[in-house]
Amino acid sequence: MRCPYCHSRETKVVDKRDADGITRRRRRCEHCQGRFTTYERPEVARLLIVKKDGRREEFNRAKLRAGIEKACAKRPVSAETIERLVDEIELELRRREGLEVPNEVVGELVMEKLRALDKVAYIRFASVYRKFSDVSSFEEEIRKLMPATTAGPS
Repeated sequence: MRCPYCHSRETKVVDKRDADGITRRRRRCEHCQGRFTTYERPEVARLLIVKKDGRREEFNRAKLRAGIEKACAKRPVSAETIERLVDEIELELRRREGLEVPNEVVGELVMEKLRALDKVAYIRFASVYRKFSDVSSFEEEIRKLMPATTAGPS
């Protein structure tokens, strides 16, 4: 690290603090004794979602969280649980090979997580995601859930 005052490479870290994924380092130049602060933040590669029409859109945690919150509205699902779900989904998407993910993968992953979490939230999300057009679509999806719900309480 070069000193911003004299451009010497001889600097020493005198204090280091980590907060919210950012490392703050207080430094002192060994040559001119000037003090300065540097901030370090890990650079995470942009994750792109490929829409059905081929457009690419940057992954948006807030948009994902909002969709899950709507599905979980008035259900016994805490905000912490929703945040953990969003974290899990983002982590799984980032672990995939490549930085472009088809939106179908995101939707199916959300449905998988919601199905395990809350059946009603799952049906709500699936009805929007799969664009149920009539009552028979709902009935069919509920029938798919029935074997899983008869195995024990949810």
